This record gives sequence, structure tokens and C-alpha cells, in this order.
Amino acid sequence: MKKNEFIEIEPDINLHIRDWGKGKTIVFIPGWPLSHEMYEYQFTQLPLHNFRCIGITMRGFGKSSKPWGEYNYDVFADDLKSVIEKLNLSDITLAGHSMGGAICLHYMARHKGAGVSKLALFGAAAPSFTKKTGFPYGLAPEAVDELIKTCYTDRAKLNEDFGKIFFKSENAVSPKLAGWFHNMGMEASPQATAACLVALRDADLREDMDKIKVPAAIFHSTQDKICPFALAEAMADGIKGSKLVKFENSGHGLFYEEKDKFNKELMNFAD
Repeated sequence: MKKNEFIEIEPDINLHIRDWGKGKTIVFIPGWPLSHEMYEYQFTQLPLHNFRCIGITMRGFGKSSKPWGEYNYDVFADDLKSVIEKLNLSDITLAGHSMGGAICLHYMARHKGAGVSKLALFGAAAPSFTKKTGFPYGLAPEAVDELIKTCYTDRAKLNEDFGKIFFKSENAVSPKLAGWFHNMGMEASPQATAACLVALRDADLREDMDKIKVPAAIFHSTQDKICPFALAEAMADGIKGSKLVKFENSGHGLFYEEKDKFNKELMNFAD
């Protein structure tokens, strides 16, 4: 069967897809402002162990279409549903990093987990990326306002600054790999980049957690400088029966910095 690299979800709006391997299916959603290319070191390894890996780059990012319009969790959850239906997927492990984790969480609530049998969240920006009434964790909303301002004045600096705190330390990865991540972020639509910061600032997914009815695993680093470990603890408390897998030798980029542990834990969970 021919596997297309692009799937049309609306007229003239196509999402870039990576579909490698055969076996139990894991669908990967990238974090802001990246594409599914961020999961390279999962896609080259998991198919060797009888897993089908499908990466979906959300609209506005990577090689996916970049329409002018709304970018929020409802839009992304609906796009994800379109891909799952068009690929006729079922019994999948739905997996997302950072904002991608929040998208996965919202998909489960908005679409009643259609097609999903397990949920994996990696350094997720959930249930809220920013402090809210009754939720004292995450960034102050005003700090995200500054990020939005920088996006509209010097987006390259925004991505550079983000890259400096993405990993455990600035020297945790090679300069070339850090540059690759920076370039991936610069490939995004500037409008989508800013609009997603608004979504990250304003969204409150605490009520979505009660609607998760499948086994859930929460992968999170204790040294994450972007989504603090307190978010993982809040998700572990809010998602009934969830499993918290602690990473201690990485930052926000746990899928790369601790890729051997990450891949092993993910395969064990998805199997």
C-alpha cells in the first residue's frame, strides 16, 4: 500500500506525515514550534522492534500547510481526528511532546479518544502551561506576553533563546544538533508560532484530564526548564490510573537526551 507524505485535511490544507514501520502503531505529535522531524531518533529505532511510527506535523509548522487563520487546541484536535480517520487508524498509542502533549490531551476529551487505546505525554505543556487561579505552576502569563512580543520583533532570537533552555544545558547537545532544532523552528509560520503562544498562555485543560479513559503514561524530566515537573505531578494526579515515568538526566528534550531510556519505556508502554 502506498503511503503518502501529505494528507489533505481541508481543501488546500495538507499535513506532512511520516509513516515508517509495521506493527503496533504510535502516533507522534511534535511540540511548539517543531515538526515531526524532532522524533528522528524514535523513528529510526522503534520500527526495528515491530512498531509503526506515524509523525504528524501540525498545520503552520514544518512542511505542513501554513494557512492564515486560527491556531488553537480545538483546531489541532480536529486536524488530528481527520488524519486518524483518513489513515483508518485504531488501537493506537497517541503520543505528544510539550504543546503536542496538550493537543493529545485535548483530543482525548474533545473526540472521546476515538481510535486511541493508550496515551503518552512527554514533557507536556498541560494541564496548563501558565499559572491560573488554583494552579500555581508554570510560567506567569506576562512572561508569555514577552515571548509573543519577541516573536513579532525577532523570531530568530525567540527560537535561539528557546533552544538555550530546551536541553539540560546549553552544552548538552552538539552545536550542529542545536542548530538543526533552531532551523526546524524557523521553518514554522510566524503567525502560527505567535498564535500557539497565545493558546499556550490561555488554555486550561484541567477538566480534560477527567475524560481520559485509557492507560496513560507521563514522561517528564525533573530538570525541565520549560514545562516544570510540577505539571507532570498535576497530570499524574488528574489522570486516573496514569503512570509517571521520571527522567533525571535531561531537560525538555528528554526524547533525545535520554533517548535509550525514552525509547525503551515507550516501547514497553505501547506494547
